[in-house]
Amino acid sequence: MKRLIALTLPIALIGIAWGIEIVDPLFFGGTLNFPVTPGGPWSGIFTAPFSHADWGHLIGNTLYFLPLSYLVLLNGLSHYVAVWGCVIFFKLFVLLFWHRGGHGMSGVVYGLVGYLLVIGIAECRPLSLALTVFAFVTYAHFVPTLLPWVSPPGVSWIGHFLGFTGGVVAALGMFREEHKST
Repeated sequence: MKRLIALTLPIALIGIAWGIEIVDPLFFGGTLNFPVTPGGPWSGIFTAPFSHADWGHLIGNTLYFLPLSYLVLLNGLSHYVAVWGCVIFFKLFVLLFWHRGGHGMSGVVYGLVGYLLVIGIAECRPLSLALTVFAFVTYAHFVPTLLPWVSPPGVSWIGHFLGFTGGVVAALGMFREEHKST
């Protein structure tokens, strides 16, 4: 059962975003948007990952989201849920303190990258180290875009930075939790 959930969960999550992108122009004229915005509704921290600016935004996020999700799921569903939970928690900082909002799955994508870059170093297990090396070789080009002067105009670098931070915190938290009993 856990394997089935692990296989279908990322597809179901990105499927929600695709469903919104399909329904939006048909029924809402392209105005359906669920960003996390400063002082906005709290629901934005949960809905923002499923809201995208356009098809290019959604396709780009999908191409990174699915493989990264499956790489994190190799360490277990609890690790995947921890990344999502930490990313959502850190989105609170955008809601409470930042002057601009954001939306899209890229905050979660950066969280998955942050997790993968740290978990192998923390755990020093062969699978985790392999995941970290693979993530570094494949996705290290994401790291410079965490800086505001490198991130393209109009892109929420803070959303990416906080997502990445959430992934790092999730990796360290899962490492600590799993090694409490040893």
